[in-house]
Amino acid sequence: MANESRPCPCDIGDRFDYGGRGQEVQVGHIKAYICKPSANTDKAVIVIHDIFGWQLPNTRYIADMLTTNGYIAICPDFFVGQEAWKPSNDWASFNDWVKTRDAGKIDKEVDVVLKYLKDQCGAEKIGVIGFCWGGAAVQHLMLKNPHLKTGVSLYGVISRFEDKHSLLHPTFFIFGEKDNIIPLEQVTLLEQKLKQNCKVDYEVKIYPGQTHGFVHRKREDINPQDKPFIEEGRKDMINWLNKYI
Repeated sequence: MANESRPCPCDIGDRFDYGGRGQEVQVGHIKAYICKPSANTDKAVIVIHDIFGWQLPNTRYIADMLTTNGYIAICPDFFVGQEAWKPSNDWASFNDWVKTRDAGKIDKEVDVVLKYLKDQCGAEKIGVIGFCWGGAAVQHLMLKNPHLKTGVSLYGVISRFEDKHSLLHPTFFIFGEKDNIIPLEQVTLLEQKLKQNCKVDYEVKIYPGQTHGFVHRKREDINPQDKPFIEEGRKDMINWLNKYI
């Protein structure tokens, strides 16, 4: 569990040496990274970054992976120009930092991105995925936004929305067994609450031996023992999107 001196011990993990296949664009009042498949499609996925921001190469790698699977992928700057967290920052200041970056207050930005995807990209079926901070944002959107088809929350911090479980859309929750930020008791409670309250499809999956951030912050070549679970998490994410978008 996180301690007081390091309340959210997010390890940036293996920073990918990756430039990205897409481009940066201006979407209303925010910047975004977008990548499009070669064939025309009306399917799109919004990618919500973690505390390390929209420019993290790892997140763009996942966005491009979505594109190779036939989706328009867009990763907006949901911090709206505010600085992303840096590994060198003092963790004692994290709580104050994150208070100014509320994962439950992104509706204005999402509306702008949805309009852009529909008007500029021809997207009609739109889903969302998010990592860590972005995973919590996915939970928020699945509870509130009627315009999205589905969501995948990857190690989203449950405690932010622990009393809200009436999802509007099919939602897939990915967690690591050894996540030191999200204890398994919280995951078990989430499953119980969803079973009691949720009327749409959902799945909660725990990946053995995996730590926070494993799907997008670990490189398979550096972590061969984790490779099957990294690949499984990514495949499960794509399969869920394919099923509901």
